[in-house]
Amino acid sequence: MPTIGFHASHEQISPGQLLKDVRFAEQAGFDAAMCSDHIEPWSARQGHSGFAWSWLGAALATTGLRFGVVTAPGQRYHPAIIAHASATLADMFPGRFWMAPGSGEYMNEHITGEAWPAKAVRQQRLEEAVQLIRDLHAGKEVTRDGLVKVQQARLWDVPEIKPPLIAPAVSVETARRSAAWADGLVTVNQPHAKLKEMLAAYRDAGGRGKAVLQVHLSWAETEADAVAVALDQWRTNVFPPPIPWDLPTAAHFDAVSSEVGEEQVRKVVNVAADPGQHAQWLAEYLELGFEELYLHFVGQKQAPFIGAFAEHVLPQLRQPDGGGRPQQEVSA
Repeated sequence: MPTIGFHASHEQISPGQLLKDVRFAEQAGFDAAMCSDHIEPWSARQGHSGFAWSWLGAALATTGLRFGVVTAPGQRYHPAIIAHASATLADMFPGRFWMAPGSGEYMNEHITGEAWPAKAVRQQRLEEAVQLIRDLHAGKEVTRDGLVKVQQARLWDVPEIKPPLIAPAVSVETARRSAAWADGLVTVNQPHAKLKEMLAAYRDAGGRGKAVLQVHLSWAETEADAVAVALDQWRTNVFPPPIPWDLPTAAHFDAVSSEVGEEQVRKVVNVAADPGQHAQWLAEYLELGFEELYLHFVGQKQAPFIGAFAEHVLPQLRQPDGGGRPQQEVSA
């Protein structure tokens, strides 16, 4: 049975409301949840950015869901701090927490005032950070003098069940390289051929663990409303790297996306008013080999989406034939 999770978008929803949303998602039948760790939203129209680590403690304590977070150790956070925070959550909520350490985005990391390294340097820094985190999770005292510097760091509360470190990747190259250290792979919806290539690259390089997909989607009672939501909230997220890596603020993202239209948004967001169409798309991702899907409705009012998908989509993805192939006649 696949895991169908809820993506909690801190950039779009206030922390208090998002906590209510994730509780409702659990009640409605979602299996798990994930979020991203930002200090800056992608757009001023989104207008939020709660502190993911504080929120995760509350969310884990007030639901029974398993949670993951995409985060970036290395600049805004020293990796020892991320090791400490993740070990504490893993100790309090055994087996219910994972994280996806990435190389970061300038929009979040520029606040330190430090230079923004080239991608290759950031990737090397990430790999040093991952090894440091693993050593600290193992109870070791660590001193290093590389891209990541640390002096006699030790965690005094080491979790018995270590939090898996899942590799976030949007390219085939990153997926392949991450296989050397990751406990799984997480990416976002892209064309099927690209996703197949990424999965193959990760597995062929020895990559272990689950394949996880975050799916950006827009649903509403009418197609026009679904398009309007996607354009308003997610048109800043249509650009390939290095644009999302290197712009510093929401204002910059709003400026470069001012002329983005429906056709571009549909390339990164699954837009439809028919829940049956969404179920079909999601079933196809499962057939590609993804074992966990985290649904990100790109609107800010989550309750109607949660209710509609709980009734019309989740049951189709959990059919006993194991294929997840939806019934085409189902609609809102």
